[in-house]
Amino acid sequence: MSAHTFDPTTLLPTTVVGSFPAVKKTGLFGLVDPYRHAVRFAVSEQLRAGIDIISDGQVREGMVRAFTGKLPGIRDDTVISHVGAAAIPITVSDTRYALKQANQVKGILTGPSSLAHALRIQTPEYRNREELVLDLAGALAAEGRALAEAGVCIIQIDEPILSTGAADLETGVSAITAIANAVPVPVCLHVCGPLETIIDSLLKLPISILDIEAATEPQNLEIFSDKDLAGKMVGCGCVASSDHEVESVDLIKKRIEQCIEVFSHETILIDPDCGLRMHTPEGAYAKLSRMVEATQLVRKEYT
Repeated sequence: MSAHTFDPTTLLPTTVVGSFPAVKKTGLFGLVDPYRHAVRFAVSEQLRAGIDIISDGQVREGMVRAFTGKLPGIRDDTVISHVGAAAIPITVSDTRYALKQANQVKGILTGPSSLAHALRIQTPEYRNREELVLDLAGALAAEGRALAEAGVCIIQIDEPILSTGAADLETGVSAITAIANAVPVPVCLHVCGPLETIIDSLLKLPISILDIEAATEPQNLEIFSDKDLAGKMVGCGCVASSDHEVESVDLIKKRIEQCIEVFSHETILIDPDCGLRMHTPEGAYAKLSRMVEATQLVRKEYT
């Protein structure tokens, strides 16, 4: 097993959903790349907190603009022609830095349905949004392959829109399937919100990990009681990303134990509900470090 390969036998691995507060550099060095320091800070803080599988911090732009701003065929928030893969991989440079610092790093893609619904279509190239979703999937598959080649252990696809009902679920499933089949590393799908109406479709996807909100959406645990995971692992959000209050270690530990009651300790990863970009750096670090501390306490019960 290579140093960067995801090890599914690790007991309760800790990870992040992705984003970390962006602490940009000011002054002369900040003029060259104001986000370079932010990437390094995000990586170092995740490692200082004890996270097993880190990200590059997703600090440069919002989850939509980070991709749409680099894809041909898109200008600002408008699709003006055929959308294809970026000429130069979008996230690989920052991810390579993270890979130099950590054994396990996840690459993160904003999902094609979520991207498509943030864009206006002003070209006859696309008759509807569903056609755009599929072309975006092709572009993201190319990015995913580049991330895999760089050495990430997991590709995570973020599709927050799927639980809202705003996107066509069948098209979204087809697009995720296309990306998952195109990359040579395990794929994780992160979906925000309540999943009751879409869970059956999600469990049919050719993914290795389904990442869910369980801290602020505890009802998500109930819907799995009679479901066959078909060999999938589950990323369990045990820290609330939407609440700036830093939970106690005891509360996080109880949430982890609730997840174990549903999935068993051998099939889950521990992470926040969602990204931590909107928190203060101190608050984000505190949430991650307490999550790690709670996980370590639970691990002792199984070793």
